[in-house]
Amino acid sequence: MSPQPAPLRRPRIALAMGDAAGISAELAARVLADEDVRAAADILVLGDARVLAQGAATAGVTLDVATITEGQSLPTQRDKPVLLDLGHCDPADVPLGEISEAGGRFATENFRRALAMAAGGEVDAVCFTPFNKAAMRLVTPGYEDEIGFTAEAIGFHGVAKEFNVLEGLWNARVTSHVPLKDVASLLSKDGILGNLRLTNDALKASGIARPRIAVAGLNPHAGDHGNFGREEIDIIAPAVEAGKAEQIGCDGPFPADTVFVRAKRGDFDAVLTMYHDQGQIAMKLIGFDSGVTLMGGFPFPICTAAHGTAYDIAGRGIAHPGAMRNAILLAARMVARENAPA
Repeated sequence: MSPQPAPLRRPRIALAMGDAAGISAELAARVLADEDVRAAADILVLGDARVLAQGAATAGVTLDVATITEGQSLPTQRDKPVLLDLGHCDPADVPLGEISEAGGRFATENFRRALAMAAGGEVDAVCFTPFNKAAMRLVTPGYEDEIGFTAEAIGFHGVAKEFNVLEGLWNARVTSHVPLKDVASLLSKDGILGNLRLTNDALKASGIARPRIAVAGLNPHAGDHGNFGREEIDIIAPAVEAGKAEQIGCDGPFPADTVFVRAKRGDFDAVLTMYHDQGQIAMKLIGFDSGVTLMGGFPFPICTAAHGTAYDIAGRGIAHPGAMRNAILLAARMVARENAPA
Protein backbone atom coordinates (compact mmCIF):
# COMPACT_ATOMS: atom_id res chain seq x y z
CA MET A 1 0.00 0.00 0.00
CA SER A 2 1.45 3.36 -1.02
CA PRO A 3 1.73 5.96 1.74
CA GLN A 4 -1.05 8.49 1.95
CA PRO A 5 -0.04 12.10 1.26
CA ALA A 6 0.05 14.34 4.29
CA PRO A 7 -3.03 16.56 4.56
CA LEU A 8 -2.47 20.11 3.37
CA ARG A 9 -2.10 22.67 6.12
CA ARG A 10 -4.80 25.32 6.15
CA PRO A 11 -3.66 28.85 5.37
CA ARG A 12 -2.78 30.83 8.48
CA ILE A 13 -3.78 34.48 8.22
CA ALA A 14 -3.06 37.29 10.66
CA LEU A 15 -5.88 39.85 10.65
CA ALA A 16 -4.67 43.17 12.03
CA MET A 17 -7.47 45.39 13.29
CA GLY A 18 -7.28 48.84 11.70
CA ASP A 19 -8.26 52.31 12.86
CA ALA A 20 -10.69 51.95 15.78
CA ALA A 21 -12.28 55.32 14.93
CA GLY A 22 -13.76 54.00 11.69
CA ILE A 23 -15.53 50.86 10.54
CA SER A 24 -12.54 48.57 11.07
CA ALA A 25 -13.82 46.88 14.24
CA GLU A 26 -17.25 46.33 12.73
CA LEU A 27 -15.71 44.80 9.60
CA ALA A 28 -13.46 42.55 11.66
CA ALA A 29 -16.46 41.26 13.58
CA ARG A 30 -18.50 40.71 10.43
CA VAL A 31 -15.81 38.68 8.64
CA LEU A 32 -15.05 36.63 11.74
CA ALA A 33 -18.72 35.63 11.81
CA ASP A 34 -18.64 34.68 8.10
CA GLU A 35 -18.71 30.91 7.57
CA ASP A 36 -16.81 31.04 4.28
CA VAL A 37 -14.00 33.04 5.87
CA ARG A 38 -13.79 30.68 8.85
CA ALA A 39 -13.67 27.69 6.50
CA ALA A 40 -10.97 29.16 4.26
CA ALA A 41 -8.22 29.76 6.81
CA ASP A 42 -7.06 29.76 10.40
CA ILE A 43 -7.51 33.39 11.42
CA LEU A 44 -5.45 35.05 14.14
CA VAL A 45 -6.84 38.50 14.99
CA LEU A 46 -4.49 41.07 16.49
CA GLY A 47 -6.11 43.86 18.48
CA ASP A 48 -7.98 44.50 21.69
CA ALA A 49 -10.90 42.43 22.96
CA ARG A 50 -12.76 45.59 23.99
CA VAL A 51 -12.53 47.09 20.50
CA LEU A 52 -13.60 43.84 18.85
CA ALA A 53 -16.54 43.53 21.27
CA GLN A 54 -17.61 47.04 20.35
CA GLY A 55 -17.39 46.11 16.67
CA ALA A 56 -19.48 42.99 17.21
CA ALA A 57 -22.13 45.00 19.07
CA THR A 58 -22.23 47.55 16.24
CA ALA A 59 -22.50 44.80 13.64
CA GLY A 60 -25.10 42.90 15.65
CA VAL A 61 -23.18 39.61 15.47
CA THR A 62 -22.22 37.09 18.12
CA LEU A 63 -18.60 36.00 17.84
CA ASP A 64 -17.18 32.59 18.65
CA VAL A 65 -13.45 33.17 19.05
CA ALA A 66 -10.76 31.85 21.35
CA THR A 67 -8.88 34.59 23.18
CA ILE A 68 -5.24 34.53 24.23
CA THR A 69 -3.05 37.22 25.73
CA GLU A 70 0.59 38.21 25.31
CA GLY A 71 2.90 35.25 25.97
CA GLN A 72 0.26 32.54 25.63
CA SER A 73 0.61 29.88 22.93
CA LEU A 74 -1.86 29.47 20.12
CA PRO A 75 -4.36 26.62 20.59
CA THR A 76 -3.19 23.42 18.90
CA GLN A 77 -6.71 22.68 17.64
CA ARG A 78 -7.89 25.65 15.57
CA ASP A 79 -11.63 25.10 15.22
CA LYS A 80 -12.37 28.81 15.56
CA PRO A 81 -10.60 32.13 15.02
CA VAL A 82 -8.17 33.23 17.72
CA LEU A 83 -7.89 36.74 19.13
CA LEU A 84 -4.52 37.86 20.45
CA ASP A 85 -5.75 40.45 22.93
CA LEU A 86 -2.98 43.01 23.23
CA GLY A 87 -5.03 45.05 25.69
CA HIS A 88 -3.71 48.30 24.31
CA CYS A 89 -6.79 50.32 23.33
CA ASP A 90 -9.79 51.37 25.37
CA PRO A 91 -12.56 52.27 22.88
CA ALA A 92 -13.50 55.16 25.13
CA ASP A 93 -10.19 56.79 24.24
CA VAL A 94 -10.89 56.74 20.48
CA PRO A 95 -13.55 59.21 19.29
CA LEU A 96 -15.59 57.60 16.54
CA GLY A 97 -15.44 59.26 13.14
CA GLU A 98 -12.39 61.40 13.89
CA ILE A 99 -8.72 61.29 13.00
CA SER A 100 -6.84 60.58 16.21
CA GLU A 101 -3.45 59.48 17.45
CA ALA A 102 -5.14 56.74 19.48
CA GLY A 103 -6.79 55.26 16.39
CA GLY A 104 -3.58 55.46 14.39
CA ARG A 105 -1.49 53.93 17.18
CA PHE A 106 -3.89 51.00 17.55
CA ALA A 107 -3.71 50.24 13.82
CA THR A 108 0.05 50.73 13.64
CA GLU A 109 0.83 48.37 16.51
CA ASN A 110 -1.50 45.67 15.23
CA PHE A 111 -0.12 45.85 11.69
CA ARG A 112 3.51 45.87 12.79
CA ARG A 113 2.93 42.80 14.95
CA ALA A 114 1.14 40.95 12.14
CA LEU A 115 3.97 41.71 9.70
CA ALA A 116 6.56 40.44 12.17
CA MET A 117 4.64 37.19 12.58
CA ALA A 118 4.45 36.69 8.82
CA ALA A 119 8.14 37.52 8.35
CA GLY A 120 8.96 34.99 11.07
CA GLY A 121 6.88 32.23 9.50
CA GLU A 122 4.23 32.14 12.24
CA VAL A 123 1.50 32.99 9.72
CA ASP A 124 1.31 32.73 5.93
CA ALA A 125 -0.38 36.02 5.05
CA VAL A 126 -1.51 39.31 6.54
CA CYS A 127 -4.85 41.03 6.14
CA PHE A 128 -5.97 44.25 7.80
CA THR A 129 -9.15 46.23 8.20
CA PRO A 130 -8.85 49.83 6.95
CA PHE A 131 -6.31 52.39 8.16
CA ASN A 132 -6.43 56.17 7.91
CA LYS A 133 -3.14 57.58 6.61
CA ALA A 134 -3.53 60.88 8.45
CA ALA A 135 -4.00 59.03 11.74
CA MET A 136 -1.01 56.81 10.96
CA ARG A 137 1.12 59.92 10.37
CA LEU A 138 0.29 61.18 13.86
CA VAL A 139 2.14 58.09 15.11
CA THR A 140 4.74 57.65 12.37
CA PRO A 141 5.75 61.01 10.86
CA GLY A 142 6.60 60.61 7.18
CA TYR A 143 4.21 57.67 6.78
CA GLU A 144 3.25 57.54 3.10
CA ASP A 145 1.55 54.21 2.53
CA GLU A 146 1.39 50.60 3.66
CA ILE A 147 4.01 49.46 1.14
CA GLY A 148 6.71 51.73 2.53
CA PHE A 149 5.71 50.90 6.10
CA THR A 150 5.82 47.17 5.40
CA ALA A 151 9.19 47.31 3.64
CA GLU A 152 10.73 49.12 6.60
CA ALA A 153 9.04 46.89 9.18
CA ILE A 154 10.34 43.62 7.70
CA GLY A 155 13.57 44.88 6.14
CA PHE A 156 12.41 44.28 2.58
CA HIS A 157 14.52 45.75 -0.23
CA GLY A 158 12.75 44.37 -3.32
CA VAL A 159 9.97 45.83 -5.45
CA ALA A 160 6.38 45.75 -4.21
CA LYS A 161 3.25 47.33 -5.67
CA GLU A 162 -0.45 47.71 -4.91
CA PHE A 163 -3.00 45.87 -7.02
CA ASN A 164 -6.72 46.50 -6.94
CA VAL A 165 -8.68 43.33 -7.46
CA LEU A 166 -12.29 42.65 -8.42
CA GLU A 167 -13.77 39.34 -9.46
CA GLY A 168 -12.32 38.81 -12.93
CA LEU A 169 -10.48 42.15 -13.17
CA TRP A 170 -7.23 43.49 -11.71
CA ASN A 171 -5.71 46.95 -11.82
CA ALA A 172 -1.98 47.60 -11.41
CA ARG A 173 -0.23 50.94 -11.63
CA VAL A 174 3.23 52.15 -12.52
CA THR A 175 3.24 55.20 -10.23
CA SER A 176 1.15 55.45 -7.09
CA HIS A 177 1.14 58.02 -4.30
CA VAL A 178 2.90 60.85 -6.14
CA PRO A 179 1.72 64.28 -7.34
CA LEU A 180 0.07 64.18 -10.75
CA LYS A 181 2.51 66.77 -12.08
CA ASP A 182 5.40 64.32 -11.53
CA VAL A 183 3.92 61.27 -13.26
CA ALA A 184 5.32 61.76 -16.77
CA SER A 185 8.84 62.29 -15.47
CA LEU A 186 8.65 59.08 -13.43
CA LEU A 187 7.79 56.83 -16.38
CA SER A 188 10.50 54.71 -17.99
CA LYS A 189 10.65 51.66 -20.20
CA ASP A 190 12.36 49.62 -17.49
CA GLY A 191 9.92 50.77 -14.82
CA ILE A 192 6.89 49.79 -16.89
CA LEU A 193 8.48 46.47 -17.83
CA GLY A 194 9.19 45.72 -14.17
CA ASN A 195 5.54 46.37 -13.35
CA LEU A 196 4.44 44.09 -16.18
CA ARG A 197 6.58 41.31 -14.72
CA LEU A 198 5.24 41.83 -11.21
CA THR A 199 1.65 41.97 -12.44
CA ASN A 200 2.10 38.81 -14.47
CA ASP A 201 3.58 36.99 -11.47
CA ALA A 202 0.83 38.17 -9.10
CA LEU A 203 -1.92 37.09 -11.48
CA LYS A 204 -0.34 33.66 -11.83
CA ALA A 205 -0.04 33.35 -8.05
CA SER A 206 -3.78 34.00 -7.78
CA GLY A 207 -4.54 31.13 -10.16
CA ILE A 208 -4.68 32.77 -13.61
CA ALA A 209 -2.48 30.53 -15.76
CA ARG A 210 -2.03 32.84 -18.76
CA PRO A 211 -2.67 36.44 -17.74
CA ARG A 212 -3.83 38.97 -20.33
CA ILE A 213 -2.64 42.45 -19.40
CA ALA A 214 -3.77 45.67 -21.09
CA VAL A 215 -1.45 48.65 -20.75
CA ALA A 216 -3.05 52.08 -20.59
CA GLY A 217 -1.56 55.16 -22.21
CA LEU A 218 -0.76 58.29 -20.27
CA ASN A 219 -2.21 61.01 -22.47
CA PRO A 220 -5.72 61.58 -23.90
CA HIS A 221 -6.47 59.06 -26.64
CA ALA A 222 -3.13 57.37 -25.83
CA GLY A 223 -1.35 60.39 -27.29
CA ASP A 224 -3.19 60.31 -30.64
CA HIS A 225 -0.05 59.25 -32.54
CA GLY A 226 2.04 61.93 -30.85
CA ASN A 227 -0.39 64.84 -31.16
CA PHE A 228 -1.03 64.94 -27.39
CA GLY A 229 2.32 63.71 -26.10
CA ARG A 230 5.04 61.20 -27.00
CA GLU A 231 5.18 59.06 -23.84
CA GLU A 232 3.19 56.32 -25.58
CA ILE A 233 5.60 56.24 -28.52
CA ASP A 234 8.89 56.73 -26.71
CA ILE A 235 8.31 54.87 -23.42
CA ILE A 236 5.12 52.83 -23.06
CA ALA A 237 5.00 51.00 -26.42
CA PRO A 238 8.68 49.90 -26.19
CA ALA A 239 7.99 48.52 -22.70
CA VAL A 240 5.00 46.56 -24.02
CA GLU A 241 7.12 45.09 -26.81
CA ALA A 242 9.81 44.14 -24.29
CA GLY A 243 7.15 42.40 -22.20
CA LYS A 244 5.93 40.46 -25.22
CA ALA A 245 9.53 39.38 -25.89
CA GLU A 246 9.55 37.87 -22.38
CA GLN A 247 6.35 35.94 -23.18
CA ILE A 248 4.18 38.18 -21.02
CA GLY A 249 0.66 38.37 -22.42
CA CYS A 250 0.43 42.14 -22.71
CA ASP A 251 -0.82 44.64 -25.27
CA GLY A 252 -1.20 48.40 -25.67
CA PRO A 253 -0.93 51.23 -25.00
CA PHE A 254 -4.68 51.74 -25.09
CA PRO A 255 -6.65 54.94 -24.40
CA ALA A 256 -7.38 55.00 -20.67
CA ASP A 257 -10.98 56.15 -21.17
CA THR A 258 -11.97 52.94 -22.99
CA VAL A 259 -9.57 50.23 -21.83
CA PHE A 260 -11.62 49.42 -18.73
CA VAL A 261 -14.72 48.94 -20.89
CA ARG A 262 -12.88 46.20 -22.76
CA ALA A 263 -11.42 44.73 -19.57
CA LYS A 264 -14.80 44.65 -17.84
CA ARG A 265 -16.33 42.69 -20.70
CA GLY A 266 -13.57 40.08 -20.37
CA ASP A 267 -10.97 40.99 -22.99
CA PHE A 268 -8.24 41.31 -20.33
CA ASP A 269 -7.51 40.03 -16.84
CA ALA A 270 -5.74 43.20 -15.73
CA VAL A 271 -5.06 46.79 -16.72
CA LEU A 272 -1.69 48.37 -15.99
CA THR A 273 -2.28 52.10 -15.55
CA MET A 274 0.27 54.89 -15.40
CA TYR A 275 -0.96 56.68 -12.26
CA HIS A 276 -3.15 56.20 -9.20
CA ASP A 277 -6.53 57.68 -10.12
CA GLN A 278 -6.39 56.48 -13.74
CA GLY A 279 -7.34 53.02 -12.51
CA GLN A 280 -8.75 53.67 -9.04
CA ILE A 281 -11.70 55.68 -10.32
CA ALA A 282 -12.70 52.96 -12.76
CA MET A 283 -12.28 50.12 -10.28
CA LYS A 284 -14.21 51.81 -7.51
CA LEU A 285 -17.06 52.68 -9.85
CA ILE A 286 -17.21 49.05 -10.97
CA GLY A 287 -17.09 47.50 -7.51
CA PHE A 288 -16.61 49.82 -4.53
CA ASP A 289 -18.08 47.38 -1.99
CA SER A 290 -16.16 44.36 -3.24
CA GLY A 291 -12.72 45.60 -4.32
CA VAL A 292 -9.53 44.28 -2.70
CA THR A 293 -6.11 45.88 -2.42
CA LEU A 294 -3.28 43.34 -2.70
CA MET A 295 0.27 44.39 -1.86
CA GLY A 296 2.20 42.18 -4.25
CA GLY A 297 5.92 41.50 -4.38
CA PHE A 298 6.47 40.88 -0.68
CA PRO A 299 7.43 37.39 0.58
CA PHE A 300 3.82 36.81 1.68
CA PRO A 301 0.39 38.10 0.55
CA ILE A 302 -0.92 41.26 2.21
CA CYS A 303 -4.57 42.11 1.49
CA THR A 304 -7.19 44.58 2.62
CA ALA A 305 -10.41 46.20 1.45
CA ALA A 306 -9.87 48.76 -1.29
CA HIS A 307 -12.04 51.31 0.53
CA GLY A 308 -11.10 53.36 3.57
CA THR A 309 -12.13 53.81 7.20
CA ALA A 310 -15.51 55.40 6.34
CA TYR A 311 -15.57 57.70 9.36
CA ASP A 312 -18.93 59.04 8.21
CA ILE A 313 -20.72 55.76 8.96
CA ALA A 314 -18.65 54.56 11.95
CA GLY A 315 -20.78 53.09 14.71
CA ARG A 316 -23.96 52.91 12.60
CA GLY A 317 -23.84 49.17 11.88
CA ILE A 318 -24.18 49.54 8.10
CA ALA A 319 -20.63 48.84 6.91
CA HIS A 320 -20.62 46.40 3.97
CA PRO A 321 -18.20 43.50 4.59
CA GLY A 322 -17.88 42.34 0.97
CA ALA A 323 -14.49 43.86 0.19
CA MET A 324 -12.92 42.72 3.48
CA ARG A 325 -14.34 39.26 3.03
CA ASN A 326 -12.91 39.08 -0.49
CA ALA A 327 -9.51 40.24 0.80
CA ILE A 328 -9.23 37.35 3.24
CA LEU A 329 -10.47 34.81 0.70
CA LEU A 330 -7.95 36.06 -1.89
CA ALA A 331 -5.09 35.78 0.61
CA ALA A 332 -6.24 32.27 1.53
CA ARG A 333 -6.35 31.20 -2.13
CA MET A 334 -2.87 32.54 -2.80
CA VAL A 335 -1.42 30.73 0.22
CA ALA A 336 -3.22 27.51 -0.69
CA ARG A 337 -1.75 27.59 -4.18
CA GLU A 338 1.71 28.25 -2.78
CA ASN A 339 1.37 25.32 -0.37
CA ALA A 340 -0.10 22.91 -2.94
CA PRO A 341 2.18 20.06 -4.02
CA ALA A 342 3.82 20.57 -7.40
